[in-house]
Formats: sequence, structure tokens, C-alpha cells
Amino acid sequence: MQLLRLGPVGQEIPAVTHDGTTYDLRPLTADTGGDIDGGFLAADGVARTRAALAAGELPVLDGADGLRRGAPIARPTAVVCVGQNYAAHARESGAEPPRLPIIFFKHPNTVVGPDDTVPIPPGAEKVDWEVELAIVVGKQAGYLSSVDEALDHVAGYTVVDDVSERAWQLDDSLGQWSKGKCGPGFLPTGPALVPVDEVDPGALRLRSSVNGEPRQDSSTTDMIFGVAEIVHHLSQYMTLEPGDLICTGTPEGVALSGRFPYLADGDVVEVEIDGLGRQRHAFAAARVPAAAAAQG
Repeated sequence: MQLLRLGPVGQEIPAVTHDGTTYDLRPLTADTGGDIDGGFLAADGVARTRAALAAGELPVLDGADGLRRGAPIARPTAVVCVGQNYAAHARESGAEPPRLPIIFFKHPNTVVGPDDTVPIPPGAEKVDWEVELAIVVGKQAGYLSSVDEALDHVAGYTVVDDVSERAWQLDDSLGQWSKGKCGPGFLPTGPALVPVDEVDPGALRLRSSVNGEPRQDSSTTDMIFGVAEIVHHLSQYMTLEPGDLICTGTPEGVALSGRFPYLADGDVVEVEIDGLGRQRHAFAAARVPAAAAAQG
């Protein structure tokens, strides 16, 4: 079972795929805001979806294959990210593996569909790709008492590309990273939210390519901090809300390593995680409004 949001930007239809058929989820989301969001997840949306599928209560969504794929979670209140969480990536970045999770934030409005074009901001010269496993929070989590209870607060997983502008991240942010992480469209997300009990997050293969040339090819077995550890750790410092996204870090094979060029206008990035799906998005120079260009 996979939860999806399909259709034009701002008009996405909540949907679910099961056994090769895509069903309209609007009969279930109508009483929680009409979308796959924090409210839907907090109201046992995943379990209710399973029950509705089993009972044959959901209508088939006609024409689903021809619709744009949106991010599978609408309006996350927070996007929390873990840095240098793969041992090999930490080494290629010139750093020792961290003792504790390194945390930074992306603006929630960076979340876009998995195939949407990503604009390269004016002046950006070091735009990089990062395939990552993302956790979707399903239940409020604060001050969890143990790692063992962490997964009870997870709705499922999805794929993200944690796009980064490295000069802004490392030179201009003065150690905080977020300036290089928050460009418009800098978090292609999806295509699907796969329920937590259908995924083994500790043994997933992650891959990325640029213009068809392989870049990253690794496994979550190289993660320093696992999913349950991350959720428990974060809950000691903040309250996670249903629908929040947690990006768990990227493996080796990014442009920051010095082995590959940074992204340029027209480049196409594909990222994929086994069992969770594939993204394919182009990068294009951002169009600056004439008034803003004149002021600059």
C-alpha cells in the first residue's frame, strides 16, 4: 500500500495504490481537512485506509496514471534534517563521524513533487544532490522515554532529494547550514508514503544519477544513527508533530566530494530507494522578476 497525492500543484487528489490499482482517498480525508496531512495521519489515517481497502469502500481514481505526482504529504509543519549520517559520506566531506546527530532545518516550502523542476537560485554555483530516506511522523512525539517506542510515532517513509547549495551552506551560513538548504523547490519529495510496517529502514538501497550517469549507490546499513534512534533523539529537544518530515542523511557520492561537477541548468537528477519509488527532476536557472533584476 502506498499513499499518494496526484494532480496539479495546489489541486492534488489524495490517493492510495494497492495491488496495482489506484483508489481515490477523498472519502476518508474529507473529515480531516481533505488531504494527506498531519491531521489525517493523527486520526489513524493509515489504518483507516487499510480497512477501507479491505472492505472495498474506495472508488477507483480514473486517469491516475496521467496525473502529476505531488509530494505525498501536504503542508508539513517542520522539515528536520540529519547531517553526515552515513559513515562514508562523513569521510568524503572531510569530517569524522559525529558523536550525536547533527541537526538542521529546511523551510517547509522547499517540499515539492518528485518530478517538479527545481530552480537554481540566482548566484548559486554549487548546487548538489542528496538522495535520502525520509521519515513521516504519524503521532506527536515529545520526550520519548526509550528508543523502543520511537517507531510507534512513525507513519511511514518516503524518498527525498535534499538539494543543497554548498557555498551558501558551508561558507555563508557560519556553521548553521540552513542558508544552503532552503532554496525554492530544494526538497523534491515522494512519490509515495509507504507505511512503517511495510519497510525495513535498516536495509534499503539508495541510488542517484545525473543525466543518466551513476552517482550514489549505497545502503541504509551505512547509517550511523538509525530511524528509531533519530526519532527518540529529536524528541528530547523538540516536539515532533504528525506530518513532519525527518530527512535522515545521504550516502557518499555527491558533488561536494570533488569527484563530480555541481548541477547546472538543464541537468536531470534521478534518485531512488528500493521499495519506495523513484524521482526524476530537472534543474533550471530560476527566472528572476524584471523588477527584482533591475534593483539588483
